[in-house]
Amino acid sequence: MSEPKFAVVGHPNKGKSSIVSTLAHDDSVAIGRIPGTTTRCRTYPMKVDGEVLYTLVDTPGFQRARAALAWMKQHETTADKHPAVVQAFLAAHRDGEHFFDECELLTPVMEGAGILYVVDGSLPYGPEYEAEMEILRWTGQPRMALINPIGPADHIDAWQAALGQYFSVVRVFNALKADFHKRTELLRAFGQLQGAWRAPLQRAVESLEQDRIQRRLHAARLVADTLSGMLTLKIEKKLAPNAPTETEKPPLEAAWRKRLQEMERRCRKAVEEIYDHRRLERIEAGLELLEEHGLFSAESLRLFGLSRLQLLGLGTLSGAAVGGLLDAAVGGASLLLGTLIGGGVGAASTLLAADQLIDVRILNMPLGHKLLVAGPTRSINVPHIVFGRARLHHSLVSRRTHAERGTLTIDEHLANRVRPLREEERRRLEKIFAQLRSAQDNGEARERLFEVVADIFAEDDLVEE
Repeated sequence: MSEPKFAVVGHPNKGKSSIVSTLAHDDSVAIGRIPGTTTRCRTYPMKVDGEVLYTLVDTPGFQRARAALAWMKQHETTADKHPAVVQAFLAAHRDGEHFFDECELLTPVMEGAGILYVVDGSLPYGPEYEAEMEILRWTGQPRMALINPIGPADHIDAWQAALGQYFSVVRVFNALKADFHKRTELLRAFGQLQGAWRAPLQRAVESLEQDRIQRRLHAARLVADTLSGMLTLKIEKKLAPNAPTETEKPPLEAAWRKRLQEMERRCRKAVEEIYDHRRLERIEAGLELLEEHGLFSAESLRLFGLSRLQLLGLGTLSGAAVGGLLDAAVGGASLLLGTLIGGGVGAASTLLAADQLIDVRILNMPLGHKLLVAGPTRSINVPHIVFGRARLHHSLVSRRTHAERGTLTIDEHLANRVRPLREEERRRLEKIFAQLRSAQDNGEARERLFEVVADIFAEDDLVEE
C-alpha cells in the first residue's frame, strides 16, 4: 500500500492550511487571513531522507455545502449507496462553476484520502456546519476532526459534543503552538482511523523522531563549533615601523567585535535552516551585540552570564589547584597556605577577567615592523552568554511550527522559555571553556563541548512549554 494520504477540509478560513504546514513541516504553504487563500487542491508530501512518509492535501473550503447536500439527498436511495451518490455529484458538477470548491475538496477524498476536518474552537458551534459534516460522512472515508483554536478556546466543549456524532476521532490541535511531541501524538491517532495506516504511520513517527534527533545533534555541533571559534578568535594587523600603534588599536578591536557578531548571526541562520525555517524573519530585541558600549547588553549579562558568586567559585577552585601544587612542592611545609592564597588570588583574578573582553597586543617583528593582535577573548562570561543566547534561540526555533509566520522575536522576556542550567552542567561547560581559552586545545575540548551541548539540548527538548 502507498503512503497514507489525508485531505484537510472544512469551512473557509479555519486554519486548514496552517494544519497542512505544521504537519508537513513546510513553510511554503500559503497561509492568509482572507478567506479563499486556497482555491485549488495542492499536495504536500512529508519526507525524511527522500522517503515520503505521508501526504497532506490542502483544499479550498466548502462554499455551498447545504445546496450540495440537498442535491445528494434528492438522489439518495439507501445508506450503503451514499458514496456512490457523492461520486455522482462529482460527475455531474466537476466541469461546472457552481460547486467548484465542493468538487475540488471531495475529489481527493473519493480517491482514497482520509479526512481531517478542521474547525475553529474559538468560535461558537452552529448548524451551518452540519451540512459539511453530513457530506463527509456520506463519503464513507475514515475521518478525524481537529479543533484548531485560532483565538481563545472558549467553545471547545460544544464542538466536541457535536463533532463526536460525525467523527470517530476528535482532537484539539493548535496548529501554531503544537510542539513536536503533540504532532507525533496526532500521527499515532491517524493510525487508528484505518488498520492499514497503523504500521506506516508508526514507522513515520519513528522516522520523524530519529530525524529530529539528527537535527538536534547537527544544531549542537554547529553551536559548539561557533562557541569554539569565538573563544579562540584573534585577528592581526601588520604595521610599518613608524606607524602609530595606539590609533590602530580601536579599529582592530572593532573589527574583532564585528567578526564575533557575524559568527553568532551565521550560527543562528544555520540553526533555522536545520529545522527547515528558511523564510524566517528575526528580531533580536535587546540581545544584539553592542559595539559602542561593550560586547553584550547588560540584560544579556544578567540573564546568561555568571553571577559574582559563581565567578568566585570558579576562581577559587582554579586558584586553589595552582596553590595546591605549591604545597606539594614544599612537602606540606606551607601548612596549606598555598591553597588558601591561590584560592583568593584565583577568585580575584576571575572577577577581573569576567569583564575584560580582549587585549590588543603589540608584537615586535623583524626590520622594525610591529604586529597588532586582537583576541582571543579573556572574558569568562563571553562563552556563557553566547551559549545562553544560542540555547534560547534553538529552543524557540526547534519548537516553532511551520504554520507560524510571524517575526521571531528574541528578547530578555523569553529567557524563561529555557530551563535554568544545573550547576553540574555549568561547571562542565566552564571546564571546557577554560581549556579552549588556554589555546592548548587539540580538538578534544571541541568534541567534549559538542557532547555537553548535545546533552543539554536533549534535556531541553524533553521539557514541554
